[in-house]
Amino acid sequence: MQVTFASEATPGRANEDHVVAGPGWVVVLDGATARPGVATGCAHDPGWLVRRLGGALAARLALGGGEPLADLLAGAIEAVRGAHGGACDLGNPDGPSAAVAMLRHDGGTADWLVLADSPVLIDTGELRVIKDDRVDRLPSYTDEAVRAARNSPGGFWVAAARPEAAHQALTGRAAGVRRAAVLTDGASRLVDRFGLADWNGLLDLLDGAGPRELIRRTRLAEAADDGAGRRGKRYDDATAVMIRF
Repeated sequence: MQVTFASEATPGRANEDHVVAGPGWVVVLDGATARPGVATGCAHDPGWLVRRLGGALAARLALGGGEPLADLLAGAIEAVRGAHGGACDLGNPDGPSAAVAMLRHDGGTADWLVLADSPVLIDTGELRVIKDDRVDRLPSYTDEAVRAARNSPGGFWVAAARPEAAHQALTGRAAGVRRAAVLTDGASRLVDRFGLADWNGLLDLLDGAGPRELIRRTRLAEAADDGAGRRGKRYDDATAVMIRF
């Protein structure tokens, strides 16, 4: 399994994406930037969360054993919850959170997990796109509506301080995987925000020109976009991982 990746921060900001990888596995985390003026109740920022969560997942994946990815993620969230300390309000739904995408390959079979909006692409001769779009289907995006929907039934789920969120992730297994990609939504937006490629084209671009070129083209699209009629940030941290078997 060969892993190639690139990660680039939003211009002028710290990168809140994080990648960890080892023999047979990859994890990509995308920290959610808090909205201005929203009280998180926590002394830590999304960068702290993704680094801690990435480390906890790496330690578990390195041990092998085939434990379900959702169980590994739940254990990692529990471990990071304990690292917060007593000053953080872990019941605050606006606390630091992250999207998580994982892929593990063993004996010709790939397991995957997607929690929130970081997609995984699986190519078995036919391309499968695993994308958790629950956040895209909310009836309202006011601060109050998003707060009520976060990690709630009928809303959307993210990795934060509740281990049970891990078992709300999309999971599955595929045999005969030829190549794969794991992306944050800042890298997938060339397809699902700007419509400048389709998923097959994005994977071919990653495979041929590499992750850095995908991010370069994404930055050009962001710079040319006036944001009219679009929800969300003009620029975003972008991370793209290409995996060959």
